[in-house]
Amino acid sequence: MNFTALCNQIFVQSINDYHRTDNIDAPIHNPYLLKSIEYYLYLKNWIDTVQWHFEDLIRDPKISPVDALTLKRRIDKSNQDRTDLVELIDSYFLDKYKDIQAQPNASINTESPAWAIDRLSILALKIYHMRLEVERTDTTPEHLVQCQAKLTILLEQQADLSTAIEQLITDIENGRKYMKVYKQMKMYNDPKLNPVLYSKK
Repeated sequence: MNFTALCNQIFVQSINDYHRTDNIDAPIHNPYLLKSIEYYLYLKNWIDTVQWHFEDLIRDPKISPVDALTLKRRIDKSNQDRTDLVELIDSYFLDKYKDIQAQPNASINTESPAWAIDRLSILALKIYHMRLEVERTDTTPEHLVQCQAKLTILLEQQADLSTAIEQLITDIENGRKYMKVYKQMKMYNDPKLNPVLYSKK
């Protein structure tokens, strides 16, 4: 099994596990060995899945301002957790390929492997939820046709992105590409960099 096939399999498993309760507060039961790449992939998608539902909830036009603010704080925390985990997955690749000698004409990719995998995780969620729309029996035929067309495109996009990630990994393994990871420098979460926070001291 290639790496993206493993990713897609674990993402489906995580999404299905979450929807057994469909509860943003449900505890995670990660079935993989702690600190293994499989463990991180499952955790990554679980965070994405919970955040997907955070984003649904905060768009409720009847949500109270207090509940909306509480939810916004949870979304901020989730975004930070997501970013931290992407960097952790990139650290796995950096360590795995640390002894690869880059070719003289090697180039850098526009994004690191883990940020591409981040998009693959989100695609798995889009596919799951678009498939639910296709299976609805309480809507119009036009809605179902539109959603089926979107699902077809999403599946094609998943296949294309999986192929691109595999090509990137192969290029890194063979020294045609090299990794250079710029850690996210989010300023608004840092009390030393966000003027709204440090001006309050």
